[in-house]
Amino acid sequence: MSDQPSLFVRALWFLLVGWWATGIWLSVAWLLTVTIIGIPLGVWMINQVPMLLSLKRRDPLVEERGSGGQYPLVVRAVWFLLVGWWASGIWTGVAYALTLTVVGIPLAIWMYNQLPYVVSLYRY
Repeated sequence: MSDQPSLFVRALWFLLVGWWATGIWLSVAWLLTVTIIGIPLGVWMINQVPMLLSLKRRDPLVEERGSGGQYPLVVRAVWFLLVGWWASGIWTGVAYALTLTVVGIPLAIWMYNQLPYVVSLYRY
């Protein structure tokens, strides 16, 4: 049995709080990420978006990878400096716009879940 709130409670939360609070939350998270020193807090905030948006708890991800692990830190740092900071801003904006369409919420949540990878090639 899932410990997720009911669909009614999640929908009510989205309508009353989730849609606008997520926009503010994502803006702060992105600004923190761009400051470089704020990256850990910004990425943590990004990972909390599905919960803030719709009270959806993240399911534990169990996945086998042939290559295993993350890209080296140097590669991830270069990615962030050249691509990640601006690509994540665009990605976040598109995801939030999809959130506001209501029918785009499933795709938006998928995009939010991919955001750590867009920012810094971090595999969640």
